[in-house]
Amino acid sequence: MGVLDSIMDFLVKLAEGFIGMFQAGADTFTGLVTGIIPLLIVLITAINALIRMIGEERINRLARRSTKNIILRYTLFPVLAVFFLTNPMAYTFGKFLPEKQKPAFYDSAVSFVHPITGLFPHANPAELFVYLGISAGITTLGLSLGPLAIRFFLVGIIVILIRGIVTEIITVRMMKSKGMEV
Repeated sequence: MGVLDSIMDFLVKLAEGFIGMFQAGADTFTGLVTGIIPLLIVLITAINALIRMIGEERINRLARRSTKNIILRYTLFPVLAVFFLTNPMAYTFGKFLPEKQKPAFYDSAVSFVHPITGLFPHANPAELFVYLGISAGITTLGLSLGPLAIRFFLVGIIVILIRGIVTEIITVRMMKSKGMEV
């Protein structure tokens, strides 16, 4: 009977593991439905209501004025988007830019969701585990996390500027090669 018991134990554990995998998926889904999805719906609704109250044309003019300078377009604009709207809502700021700048804005904004986390964890709590993993080594050495967070932030701004400029150049070249209006 020992072999039969072992086989039965194995089959029970296999079945429990199999259903456990689906239970973990259901728990994740429940977390999304009760967490991030309602938050995104409320944020999208609030931002759209604000845009309608102010007027989309006014917002577009403000965005175009504030993003005429390429340095501000790929530093200040994505930083404000990530800080105020957080990840993933921040990418909606791109709708106020001309088509040729949208890919570069997205590249800049998506590249900034990690560097901002050390100073402003609300901007992308999902990335916090990465920062905390890195910072654990710093705290083990007895060092302060402040300088690390500031360095991440500053290097992040430099990186998003470079990525934004390069992506815009590539986008414009691709649009021209396809005969699109730039």
